Amino acid sequence: MKKNISLFLILSGCIAVNAQTDLQKAETLLKKMTLEEKVGQMTQITLAIVAKGGWGNQDGSLDPAALKKAIVDYKVGSILNTTAHALAADTWRQLITQIQDETKNTKLKIPVVYGLDGIHGQTYTLNSTLFPHNIGMAATRNVELAKAVTKVAAKELRASGVRWNFAPVLDIGRQPLWSRFPETYGEDVYIGATMGAAVIKAYEEDGLKNPTAVASCMKHYLGYSNSRTGKDRTPIYLPEIEMREYYLPQFREAVKAGSSTIMINSSEINGIPVHADKYLLTDVLRKELGFQGLIVTDWEDIKRLHDRHNIASTPRQAVVMAINAGIDMSMVPSDFSFYDLLIEAVKKGEVSMSRIDDAVKRILVLKYKLGLFDNPYPEPAAAANFGKPEYQTLALDAAHEAMTLLKNKDNVLPLSKNTKVLVAGPSAQSISALNGCWSYTWQGKEEQWYPADSKTILQAITDKVGAANVITTTGKGFDSAVNYDAAKLTAAASTADIIVLCIGEDAYAESPGNTRELALPEEQIALAKAAIATGKPVILILTEGRPRFISSIEPFVKGIVMAYWSGKKTAEAVADVLFGDYNPDGRLPFSYPRSMGEIVMYDRKPTEDVREVFNDNINTGYDPLFAFGHGLSYTTFEYSDLQLNSATLTGNAKLNVNITVKNTGNRDGKHTVELYTRDLYASITPCMKRLRAFQKISLKAGEEKKVTFTIDKNDLAFVNAKLKTVTEPGEFEVMIGDEKAKFTYK
Repeated sequence: MKKNISLFLILSGCIAVNAQTDLQKAETLLKKMTLEEKVGQMTQITLAIVAKGGWGNQDGSLDPAALKKAIVDYKVGSILNTTAHALAADTWRQLITQIQDETKNTKLKIPVVYGLDGIHGQTYTLNSTLFPHNIGMAATRNVELAKAVTKVAAKELRASGVRWNFAPVLDIGRQPLWSRFPETYGEDVYIGATMGAAVIKAYEEDGLKNPTAVASCMKHYLGYSNSRTGKDRTPIYLPEIEMREYYLPQFREAVKAGSSTIMINSSEINGIPVHADKYLLTDVLRKELGFQGLIVTDWEDIKRLHDRHNIASTPRQAVVMAINAGIDMSMVPSDFSFYDLLIEAVKKGEVSMSRIDDAVKRILVLKYKLGLFDNPYPEPAAAANFGKPEYQTLALDAAHEAMTLLKNKDNVLPLSKNTKVLVAGPSAQSISALNGCWSYTWQGKEEQWYPADSKTILQAITDKVGAANVITTTGKGFDSAVNYDAAKLTAAASTADIIVLCIGEDAYAESPGNTRELALPEEQIALAKAAIATGKPVILILTEGRPRFISSIEPFVKGIVMAYWSGKKTAEAVADVLFGDYNPDGRLPFSYPRSMGEIVMYDRKPTEDVREVFNDNINTGYDPLFAFGHGLSYTTFEYSDLQLNSATLTGNAKLNVNITVKNTGNRDGKHTVELYTRDLYASITPCMKRLRAFQKISLKAGEEKKVTFTIDKNDLAFVNAKLKTVTEPGEFEVMIGDEKAKFTYK
């Protein structure tokens, strides 16, 4: 133990020394830079600006003249994105080499930092490994698994020559209409903060000079997911007490975890666009949270202060507002307007030189941390980490653990492999509906760019039980008309024992994913009703990024598997669960609503929990179709003997909570034990329950284990009327499964 502590102290000391050295180097270089060189470093452009043919570029080739204009003339410090689609790893390495070669033609030879959106794996490299989106990873309740898939994403990004990843998304998923819901860790603060911090450490903990690490970017600061209408980039109205209770903790933990960069919310909060909000960017982020890294805008968001939000009367005023609020780098990204306007603003005295120096110093420190000044080129050691066979195994593990069994009436599942199965529905032969957004293209719909060995649900089921046991009424692609032919389904069902109906959503990203309602499209409901009408048992496979209403069909189906968008191995994981080769253990990271009028979070307030009818109180306020944390198994688990080591928690002491968990079924299984607390009385209306800890365990059939949690006053804290995070003395309740115990905090 002493040896481990000593090693930790040595490593911590080395990191501190390196950080100080990087800062000194940045300050020395800064003194040599002209205003133009500094502003160039603050400018980020998209690849299309330097690619041959611009946005139409298909092969990653660069236009030498355009590249020279960007790097030599405008001294651009960062480039991001791809053009039409993902590129081969070799192409990325050639492209980035050419860019860094051009930086050698500048006076100071400052390398470019390249950034991509590797949201659930290396999004934009062909044949990279895609894992479940964050919503699926939250369903696994497996922090170590989340770290493991992140390590692969980092390696494959670095193998492509990219050292900056615009991930993870830390927005909380409390508005299911929001099109970026699948990128969140769901509706719970604790899961988002815990998994988010773990993922950031996984990206960066090896040291950013190491070819297995990349700089992370926590996003989108702050409150982005709380859109009033559910539409992307639309106004947010958010009381600060709510902001601090639900939206800030994830970023606070991410800063503590050491994230190097942060991206800003594209929307406005209470009428103030966040890109111009000095209180949030400087007072809260810099001073209160202590964030020292790089602040980058999202796409075109400084421009939009003028032409969308209309708070800046001119484009230059927009630049002045954003930079003075605390922005360090502008994702312009399609021209050089920011560069020209900022130089003009500085010369007019509208932005101080000290603010410019502060921003550029942070950019240079990041580049030193990443080792770009030592070697800006793609490293052979990193290239060797691309596409290893074990990544496919990990992708299957992640997809397995994401699968969430929502319903299993009469134990219809698992199916016998001799069952005659009719596979129907639009997701049955769609690869994009299994992977979702940011999958080789921005929207993820163009299936020609997916790996050739990607399997559909139909293929995976056929592989499992043989072609003789499978019938289908589907065609390739989510939108194929044959997928919605109810009459064809009805006719085919006559020779089937069971119907596996694959429905949900095709891929979408950002604003193209905006929807007017959460109801499934009418043609999918009609298909489901036709399947039900055959009298054959129906199993729903839901491939979706957010909960779509299935209340009209749920009572009539036998089984439901929530598959989310679980990446490369979604189909194999679905087939393994259906036929019992994997015992499902996923748990919902959100409350699955019954209808649009029933969207209440699990951590509701007492008045949300009660329906007051005349003078009778009826506890039906929280009435989702499936509750937060719901998830069935092919075995059963029993809780007993909940014990606290003390009935009183005092000051900074710890409280140990023990529970015995037994696998009472006849199959081995994994199970997540979740600890909730409730503050019975507080100065601010307390929630009915809050998740405070979870552990995932494995139990053989008949085995039992004692699970121990340790909590303290910080796990009981809330934001009070003075916007302070406090723990008030009083009585609390601990809840694990159906077991409860009370204690008092003094």
